[in-house]
Amino acid sequence: MKALALNGSARKDWNTAKMLESALAGAKDAGAETKLVNLFDLDYKGCRGCSACKLLGGKFYGACAQQDGLTAILEEAKNADVLFLGSPIYFSDVTGMMRNFIERFLFPTLTYSKDMHRLYTKRVKVGLVYTFNAPDGFYNDYFAGQQAIFNAMIGDTEYVYAAETLQFTDYSKYDADMFDPEQRKTRHETVFPEDCRKAYEMGKRLAEK
Repeated sequence: MKALALNGSARKDWNTAKMLESALAGAKDAGAETKLVNLFDLDYKGCRGCSACKLLGGKFYGACAQQDGLTAILEEAKNADVLFLGSPIYFSDVTGMMRNFIERFLFPTLTYSKDMHRLYTKRVKVGLVYTFNAPDGFYNDYFAGQQAIFNAMIGDTEYVYAAETLQFTDYSKYDADMFDPEQRKTRHETVFPEDCRKAYEMGKRLAEK
């Protein structure tokens, strides 16, 4: 059992990373071999629309033709038993690095055949992890939509999230007076640990299935 986590945040030790570490801890306690990759450490771009992944008889049929820093990770993701994808939400979507990964991960398995069969032969369980500073429930429709896409294309999918996250250690240094620093700090100390516990339980559950 192998569990791979991809961190789509540039901050390697902040909210998203902590949630992913919790998910991996749960998977490890269920017996999985775990690995965490920070996408911002890699050099790659998004899908370029070459469609080589759909060329019948082509060298890259069912795989991304781009050869760069993401190539090996795409193979690991396809062959994992559990895949955790974590990202903060910026402007109502995941980060650009995570979006680029998703494009290049999902598009090669998609066919335009009448039966819409998928080209990845292995189903992978997926855990989606999100963090954001908006109120609880603000992005639920988006999360449900992403869950449905991964359910259909990759495997059984769950998601967890942390809302109203702590953005700065010292709010007085930033132009951010719309937030109540004490409220954010209190929430980080009391609610965020529960969010991490939910990530842990999700990781353990997915690795046990």
